[in-house]
Amino acid sequence: MQIKLPKSFPLLFGLAITLSFLSSCQEDELVGEILVYENDFSHASSLTNIENGKVHVFENDTILGNYNNEEISLNIEDMPYHNTVRVVIELLLHDSWDGNVGGVGGPDYWYMNVDQQQILYTTFSNSPCVSTYCLYQSYPDNYGRNYDPKTSAVETNLPGLCQYRNTPGWTSKYRISKLIDHSNPNINITCGDILNQSNAPSAICDESWSISKIEVSALYVK
Repeated sequence: MQIKLPKSFPLLFGLAITLSFLSSCQEDELVGEILVYENDFSHASSLTNIENGKVHVFENDTILGNYNNEEISLNIEDMPYHNTVRVVIELLLHDSWDGNVGGVGGPDYWYMNVDQQQILYTTFSNSPCVSTYCLYQSYPDNYGRNYDPKTSAVETNLPGLCQYRNTPGWTSKYRISKLIDHSNPNINITCGDILNQSNAPSAICDESWSISKIEVSALYVK
């Protein structure tokens, strides 16, 4: 059982402990997990510890963003003893992401680093995909793979934010969850993009991204 404070407390240090065991067929054993940070950006203190933080309302929900060719960084200090962290990002990709395609429209990259270590460097596509035309993306893998647009998205039919505002299918939502070897008491999580829209009158209206939730947990695995 996990015990945690309400979401009005975005920083949760040592307030959620889980004791469980992994399947006997696996070598690693999860001894404990502590939720140290949870933020859905719905409160006045939402931007505490976030560099370049800003919020906007999308689908009646206050979220972090929106961004185009920008970075945000989250800094958490005094984490409990651990040797692994779990980082969960609920990512929203708005309007005309073009995936792996080159030229004036892409590739459209998004990345996440932990303590300057690259965890994810990939592309996303919101493009319609038909037999004669498809702009593939690399997610859920790092850049260099080809998957159909919106592969692994948890929601695919949200409206766009600007260029395709009120048109369903032009915002995709992903739940990105990563387990990372980590033992330092402090952690820095950086998310950013490299977007190419040289043919668009407004870069941020053409394509952008937001984050609806961030969770960070400290794990001890043996």
